[in-house]
Amino acid sequence: MTADITASPSGAEPRAFVLLKSRRRLDLLNPDPHAWTDDDLAAGLSRTMRWGGASRWEHPLSVAQHSLTVLTIREADGALTPGEALRELLRDATEFMLGWDCIMPLKAQLGEPFRALEARLQSAIDTRYRLPEWTPEAYAIHKRADGVAAASEAFHVAGWSRVDIRKTLRIAEVLLLDDPLSPCGFAPWEPWPPRVAQRLFIERFNALERTHQSAL
Repeated sequence: MTADITASPSGAEPRAFVLLKSRRRLDLLNPDPHAWTDDDLAAGLSRTMRWGGASRWEHPLSVAQHSLTVLTIREADGALTPGEALRELLRDATEFMLGWDCIMPLKAQLGEPFRALEARLQSAIDTRYRLPEWTPEAYAIHKRADGVAAASEAFHVAGWSRVDIRKTLRIAEVLLLDDPLSPCGFAPWEPWPPRVAQRLFIERFNALERTHQSAL
């Protein structure tokens, strides 16, 4: 994706365009819920790196693969409706728009303008896919699954030690030894190339999205 950030003439609305894979334009400051295709979303998430690109492997870990991991962990906690599962899969979907996975401590430093930007982008995602609202209970379970995935990725992918995961990263959840995702041809916890991450993400997304929309 290529950002086109344009200074606005006096009196004009500010805008910050991103040119997507489909050649559509998304204004990050005023996001239209129909400005992107599903393939744009999958491609963007497959090319957005977790852990600042740090990886013990050939490829960095993508947000697409992380999202599939979190969904699989969450499904192990109990049955999900298609809408709830789609909500889990798209929890980090705003990162395809920004092209950046911003870690939580840095978000606090960026402050309210960045939180408001993320909220607008997330609202566009929620509207586009008609996602159910989070309940406090569901969000708490999601955060646990996300923490388990983060601890596991920090150890198996980025190379943090168990001690540093607790003391430096301050992730309390216990990491997994077994990879919840095991596509043929890749080692456990190995980050997938973007083309593989995009394909596996869109396959799962399409199945959930069709079922969710038919149930509405």
